[in-house]
Amino acid sequence: MKTINEIKEIIKVNILIERLELEDIEADEIEDDEPLFGEGLGLDSVEALDVVSGVEAEFGVKVQGLEEEDIRKNFYSVATLSAFVEVKLKEKVSS
Repeated sequence: MKTINEIKEIIKVNILIERLELEDIEADEIEDDEPLFGEGLGLDSVEALDVVSGVEAEFGVKVQGLEEEDIRKNFYSVATLSAFVEVKLKEKVSS
């Protein structure tokens, strides 16, 4: 089972930096509570889809079928996304 910090690191490095090819930023420059969209990292809707597929690929977690409101809430920042992934991984283990 991955720790919340390991999950955050995977999201920052593997998904945000490598998958989205954000070459001008380092993982430690991405604040956990910084918004991923809009004012924060400034990701757009196409990049949002990449983040979703990255989460599914890296963690084997299904995001399909979530309400748009839940996606906005859970994908708000690295912190909210990590917490979402952690819950999903625990659900997988217990099922």
